[in-house]
Amino acid sequence: MVGFIVAIAILMIIVLSLIGIYNGLIRLRNQVKNAWSQIDVQLKRRHDLIPNLVETAKGYMKHEQDTLKGITEARSKAMGAGSVGDKAKAESELNGAMSKFFLVVENYPDLKANSNFLAVQEELTSTENKIAFARQSYNDQVLFFNNKIQMFPSNVIAGMFNFKENEFFEIEDEAERAVPKVNFS
Repeated sequence: MVGFIVAIAILMIIVLSLIGIYNGLIRLRNQVKNAWSQIDVQLKRRHDLIPNLVETAKGYMKHEQDTLKGITEARSKAMGAGSVGDKAKAESELNGAMSKFFLVVENYPDLKANSNFLAVQEELTSTENKIAFARQSYNDQVLFFNNKIQMFPSNVIAGMFNFKENEFFEIEDEAERAVPKVNFS
């Protein structure tokens, strides 16, 4: 009888441990999803600000239509990107287009002094900072989740329930890692 009770107790401990590991994996997976949604919110905000910036600049930059078109195309590509890797690549291209735009803006002192342009530029800079923080938070959550599904004993449970590693949100090209420098002083 004592042996039966001990066996049941051991079985209960194992079952509760498995449930705890499974629930931990679910919690981490949901934290990764939440962190990604925070990035997505900031990227949408950025994508919404860019047309305002372009519209403000259009009146001043009549000879720079290729630059403005490049930003619009890069923005559309970034908004349509699906996977984390595709989104990171598209956002890198958008960063490049924005960098080129801000270099061209230097040639237009009236535009640099325009209050609407300055307000949108300030909002965009703030959003870039929020994107950087959200990206860091997302990558931290992905690291925790990926570690959990790779380490024993949780890797056994992760394999049984088909948990898959998540992709980091990384910018691969060193030149693209820099946030567009915006300085109108």
